[in-house]
Amino acid sequence: MTAPKATDPAADAARHANKMAKKKAARDKIMATKEGEKGLIIVHTGAGKGKSSSGFGMILRCIAHEMPSAVVQFIKGAWSTGERTLIEANFSHLCQFYAMGEGFTWETQDKTRDIAAAQKGWEKAKDLIRDERNKMVLLDEINIALRYDYLDIGEVVTFLKTEKPAMTHVVLTGRNAKEELIEIADLVTEMTLIKHPFRSGIKGQKGVEF
Repeated sequence: MTAPKATDPAADAARHANKMAKKKAARDKIMATKEGEKGLIIVHTGAGKGKSSSGFGMILRCIAHEMPSAVVQFIKGAWSTGERTLIEANFSHLCQFYAMGEGFTWETQDKTRDIAAAQKGWEKAKDLIRDERNKMVLLDEINIALRYDYLDIGEVVTFLKTEKPAMTHVVLTGRNAKEELIEIADLVTEMTLIKHPFRSGIKGQKGVEF
């Protein structure tokens, strides 16, 4: 068996420093070309967990920067969630929170009621987006309402293209994002499901799911 080659710590450190310096130079060159800012349309979709969690993470960033923001929940309004409790109890002066839904459609089993709740949520969302004081508006689980055609995708896309203020970020979460929405979005992330404890018989738990 061949003995491993002895390494020279000083030489390794020098090689590493040189490699990182080249990476930094390349990165700085790329960053020098990025000067513009705009309000983004951001879509979080896919079967994996983390769509709403990521959206709320950005809302908390806005709160930390004292940037006014707002949340409209299209589905989970009937649930008590940690995000809602935290924001309403501590940051209501920076983030408006509206829980408009009554649960997933199979829970209400009333299509007319679900459509009415979605429409009411969308009207509130439009008001919040039009208000230029809000730097970010999170439309949590709106993709589910769009998937079931509780909202008209054409109307939502037209509104975002024509009425969203230039510097306002809008985040739209939920599975099965419509292609029309993906087309106009600036940032789209698809969460991929690899494993989920629910499939092993473990229910949703505080701090992880809600």
